[in-house]
Amino acid sequence: MEEHTAEREAMLEYVEQFAGILTSSGMQRMAARVFTYILVDDEETYTAAEIAEGLSISLAAVSGAVRELLAAGLVFKTRRPSTRADVYRLNEEDIWGSIMLDRSGFLDRYRDTALIGIDSLPAGPGRDRLVQTAAFMEFIKVEMRLMHEHWNERRLELSAAYEARRRDAGASG
Repeated sequence: MEEHTAEREAMLEYVEQFAGILTSSGMQRMAARVFTYILVDDEETYTAAEIAEGLSISLAAVSGAVRELLAAGLVFKTRRPSTRADVYRLNEEDIWGSIMLDRSGFLDRYRDTALIGIDSLPAGPGRDRLVQTAAFMEFIKVEMRLMHEHWNERRLELSAAYEARRRDAGASG
């Protein structure tokens, strides 16, 4: 493995820092590291071997992490043109909107499972809580769709504002 430059070392330290936040939010440690690496490194797609080399971890560790990230919809698997290699990538167009706001599949499963309970349980507090669960999931699904639309309207504007702040801070510092 090649020696890391100071810039590369700083990036890998940041990967650990950001992954720590994801881990404290409930994500498995290796999945958090792999996700953050794909998020902050400059390549657009990664093979499992490239991820393993970049993070100095085993292919088995990458395999488990990628499986979790795929299941959660945090990364996508495609093929590299003219090869048979599977590659992993983020939704570059809308990374966080797709991660945080495209959860209708999960919400539908919660709602549908609550509906099964509503149909099978006798009237009472437990069934009432399932009615509230189903109603909440339906409400959240609609609100998240509206929020995603609003985010899409504001995304470029807000991103440009962060870039302008960064440039201004660099010019004055």
